[in-house]
Amino acid sequence: MTGPVIGLSAYSEPARWAVWQAPAVLLPEAYVRHVAAAGGIPVLLPPLPGVAQTVGRLDGLILTGGGDIEPGRYGEEPHPRTTRVSEQRDAAELELLGAALDAGLPVLGVCRGMQLLNVARGGTLCQHLAEDTGHAPQPGTYGSHPVRVAAGTRLAEILDDGAAGLHVPTAHHQSVDALGDGLVATAWAEDGVVEAVELGADGDPFVLAVQWHPEVSTDRRLIAALVAAASARASRSALA
Repeated sequence: MTGPVIGLSAYSEPARWAVWQAPAVLLPEAYVRHVAAAGGIPVLLPPLPGVAQTVGRLDGLILTGGGDIEPGRYGEEPHPRTTRVSEQRDAAELELLGAALDAGLPVLGVCRGMQLLNVARGGTLCQHLAEDTGHAPQPGTYGSHPVRVAAGTRLAEILDDGAAGLHVPTAHHQSVDALGDGLVATAWAEDGVVEAVELGADGDPFVLAVQWHPEVSTDRRLIAALVAAASARASRSALA
């Protein structure tokens, strides 16, 4: 395989396969397939101390979905519905994200990945959305709802400004509350929940995050844009 190397944050979970049942580092295959279809080389990054040392070998980073972030990291006590917290994953991914931002690596956050980016920049989260908002469908399924994308943003450019009537696959019960430093909200659900953020200053590298799950969509533009940004960075580095 040739192409930019894209790191994907993975989780450590109990898993069952063949005759085995054991803790495993895993990630839904859809992420890998989207990256490969866009011409990238997907590499899974386990939630271990020191994983940030891989940044020098990566061309881009996708922070994937998963459980909730430990609320103490943004100065709050846990809500009764906050669940699947992994302090090990929080620590590893925050270190990984910090190294990626310092290196100017293109970054795409997905669901939890958007929330992690916001917390890393000093923002806070709404720990549990109302049950009737439509953001959290039945466990193990994805819902769908429309989003409004702000014109003139990186997200609108990726979507060819054709975001009118955009419906996205969704499965989350938390959302961005106070925005982190330097982040700009660029898409919203009908109820006002922030659905996308990006670094807003001119000249910032590709740092974009969405609350929905592009990896389960037939629309490949977001992950393809991350891979394209990673490829361009790799080409510039080769010429330097």
